[in-house]
Amino acid sequence: MAKTQAAPKANKPAGEVRCGRIKAAIWENETDNGARYSVTITRLYKSDGDSSWRTTSSFNRDDLPLVAKVADMAHTYIFGMGQGEASA
Repeated sequence: MAKTQAAPKANKPAGEVRCGRIKAAIWENETDNGARYSVTITRLYKSDGDSSWRTTSSFNRDDLPLVAKVADMAHTYIFGMGQGEASA
């Protein structure tokens, strides 16, 4: 008898933090040693003449203070998850 596989779980971040157009997605990865977290930081933008939002991992000089702020907020969020304080 063939084994059926469950449908893959949607690949959604465990949480997100955002300041303006800069966003950090927090990803949870289960390991043998428990949950581990990684973070992706992106900038939202619209192209000229395009009405849809796009993302990039490239940042301008003026974005960098917000990148630092969002990275700090993601760090706080992850530590809160370990304490049961964060909400997705």
